[in-house]
Amino acid sequence: MIVNRHIVDRFELELLKGEKADHRRNLRILAGMWREAVLLGALPPRDPLEGIEVEERIARVVNSV
Repeated sequence: MIVNRHIVDRFELELLKGEKADHRRNLRILAGMWREAVLLGALPPRDPLEGIEVEERIARVVNSV
């Protein structure tokens, strides 16, 4: 159990600041996640336009600001 969560958060932030982005590694991770989602049947979606109405409403609200 973590008693002082803000100490851990500060440690993680400092750790991330010291690391440089590794784009190749990130792309490999993304490709692996995509393959796993395809194997699980989550991707590609059966109906690519499913839920588009919600996204359209969100886009209208965001763009009106």
